Amino acid sequence: MTTAPAVLPTTARSLEHLLAEAQAQHRLPSVVAGIVRAGELVWTGTAGSVVSDPAGGGTPAAGTQYRIGSITKTFVAAGVLRCAEDDLVDLDDPVGRHLPELGTRGVGALTVGQLLGQASGLQAETDGPWWERTAGEGWDQLRALLGPGALRHRAGVRFHYSNVGYGVLGELLGRVRGASWDEVVAEQFLRPLGMDRTSTRPQAPAAQGCAVHPWADVVLPEPEHDAGAMAPAGQLWSTVEDLARWAGVVADGAGVLRRGTVEAMREPQAVDDARGAAWGAGYGLGLQLWNAGGRRFAGHSGSMPGFVAMLRVDVETSDAVLTLTNSTTGFGDLPVRLLAAFTDAEPAWPSPWRPRAVDADVLELLGPWYWGPAPLVLRAGRDGSLELSGLTGRARSSRFARDAATGAWRGLDDYYAGELLRPVRGADGSVSHLDLASFRLTRTPYDPGADVPGGVDPAGWCPAT
Repeated sequence: MTTAPAVLPTTARSLEHLLAEAQAQHRLPSVVAGIVRAGELVWTGTAGSVVSDPAGGGTPAAGTQYRIGSITKTFVAAGVLRCAEDDLVDLDDPVGRHLPELGTRGVGALTVGQLLGQASGLQAETDGPWWERTAGEGWDQLRALLGPGALRHRAGVRFHYSNVGYGVLGELLGRVRGASWDEVVAEQFLRPLGMDRTSTRPQAPAAQGCAVHPWADVVLPEPEHDAGAMAPAGQLWSTVEDLARWAGVVADGAGVLRRGTVEAMREPQAVDDARGAAWGAGYGLGLQLWNAGGRRFAGHSGSMPGFVAMLRVDVETSDAVLTLTNSTTGFGDLPVRLLAAFTDAEPAWPSPWRPRAVDADVLELLGPWYWGPAPLVLRAGRDGSLELSGLTGRARSSRFARDAATGAWRGLDDYYAGELLRPVRGADGSVSHLDLASFRLTRTPYDPGADVPGGVDPAGWCPAT
């Protein structure tokens, strides 16, 4: 991996100004931010003072711990998906298969994938005291809340964010691996990635969580505690330096998750369409997703009393922004503004084009094809895939990867995801046509020499009559 250079001085000054402006506007006791490019933390900035008591403070740094709230869910999700990689869990498994005390109906019938994707319909919060501000209890106490009344919606039909669901997933992860959820996360992710400043409880230097009075410039310390069985929903503390490494996992797996697993995490499982507008936010398998005018971002926000955090990765470029503050009410749209300012000032440098080997049986498939009269084109992707798109306008497009079991090509995305593209050869061995999910693609429109369902009129193409 090429090391990314530090940002230009003019860019750094612009980012520092945005940070200082947000600290003043939102009255943040302290705020720390970072920009990641090519897997490297290329800029960090701080503003304000880390408040250790209402009258004291200190200068924050990129290594200062803040509570990251629901960013914790991304670690739990990654742990569950590692179980899937190891064939210990299937996303279609009912959670009751791994937590038999939940039974086979109700919550026990919800699938692992539905819980990961915030589409289970399970209640958002626990009954009783506000779990984020009171000491947590164990799994037995949480389980007691998971009766029939815990289901708020029919599973799989809508986005409904559930902290309780991630309490269930944390228990499942620990049960499957034979350790606590946080021990699994540390073993599989924190230690391999060198994230030694990420922990379940604060380790100095760490920021004191604060509430800022809405009408006066005074602060109130927020409590910190072990959330018990609800800890998987928001317990972790981390730093900008550590989260820069985790941004690499969201981007490409960083060697601790398979690339295909990360791509699955970034596929929308449910979209937030409560306002009836074109979707701008959704949820994947443990990742929040944002759609800004067709540009996709993945990551997660985090909020616990006294803290707000954000990890946001541009899916196309892997550029990322990290922001942490010790204020309950947070920093507004600061992360979006920081990443936009950086990428506007210093666009990602394109990878140089280089020739590469392409198999002969792939080369003969490339170029124009026709579905009836509609022109399409197959291109060789840089990653070894085939890319199908419209030649003159909008058409059903997909990428295809070679299927080792069949020798055909299996769709990776869009309309033909999961479907097979099969080259069909004639008696002379040449490709006669392509069979794509029963559609025939031919080298000329309705080629009379190919096997076209319904046949081709023997009169051929002629003026309309």
